[in-house]
Amino acid sequence: MKYIHSKVCRLRLLSAGFFFLFFSIQILAQKPVRPDTTQLMGQSETAFTHVVFHQASNVDSTQVNATQVSVSDLPPHQTTHQVLERETITVRGVSFNMVKVKGGTFTMGATEEQGEFAQENEFPAIEQTVDDYWIGETEVTQELWEAVMGYNPSFFKGAQLPVESIRYIDCEAFFFKLNFFTKHKFRLPTEAEWEFAARGGNNALATVFAGGENIDSVAWFCNNSGNVTHDVKTKAPNELGIYDMSGNVDEWCVDTYHFYGQAAPSEGKEWAIRVKRGGGFLDFPAHLRVSDRRGSSELMWNKDVGIRLAE
Repeated sequence: MKYIHSKVCRLRLLSAGFFFLFFSIQILAQKPVRPDTTQLMGQSETAFTHVVFHQASNVDSTQVNATQVSVSDLPPHQTTHQVLERETITVRGVSFNMVKVKGGTFTMGATEEQGEFAQENEFPAIEQTVDDYWIGETEVTQELWEAVMGYNPSFFKGAQLPVESIRYIDCEAFFFKLNFFTKHKFRLPTEAEWEFAARGGNNALATVFAGGENIDSVAWFCNNSGNVTHDVKTKAPNELGIYDMSGNVDEWCVDTYHFYGQAAPSEGKEWAIRVKRGGGFLDFPAHLRVSDRRGSSELMWNKDVGIRLAE
């Protein structure tokens, strides 16, 4: 009986081994199925992939993230793929994005496409060269300002509304605290950096407004704002994926105000006239042009003046 049982066991083991070998060969013989990418593209309007490279704070290795951007989020005139470089920074639970702007040389001021709307202070158009820098994807939001400063000075209230009613001199305290929390070196953009980014940097398509010629699609201004500010990123971005550089709120720049070709006024005064750019929700289209520039006292505050980060 023992012999019979042992023989049966050996037969069962041989059978099991045979079937295991047979199914293993079948599995290995199968080819992997590659999805039909043309069908996948037809199922969604997402047709652009932006690869984001950034150096994380206090981390030695470079992190790589990939995000998909809907076609509807891109400017109407932008039909080619671009790789946009962004860094996401979080401070006290609030995250914001910075966009890398590759340096270059451009014509600043009353360029041909600005036409008859160009003002006296935009002449003569001048060649400017800027190095690589980072600029805020959006205007500084009330959520970010309050996380850093502990209060919200804005006339219109809303977490994703741009912060406004801030004086130029208030920005110094904001940057001091923000840089302490993040270990970065944030500041206001120079006037040249602001205009280069608004025009689309090295991807510029020579449009009157930041992002295109159709002002309604790219900006909140007097004709469509309802006389209030609006959440950032609710209009189309420009060629660099930057929002609201035309409209919503004016933005302080670090420069003292003066005409092109004239010497800059002394910084030694107790107060100065500083440049503001971009136009706001109360402005006419002429003030939303990428070359438009105005000046205000650094002691002035208004419900249509805010800021954008640079580094």
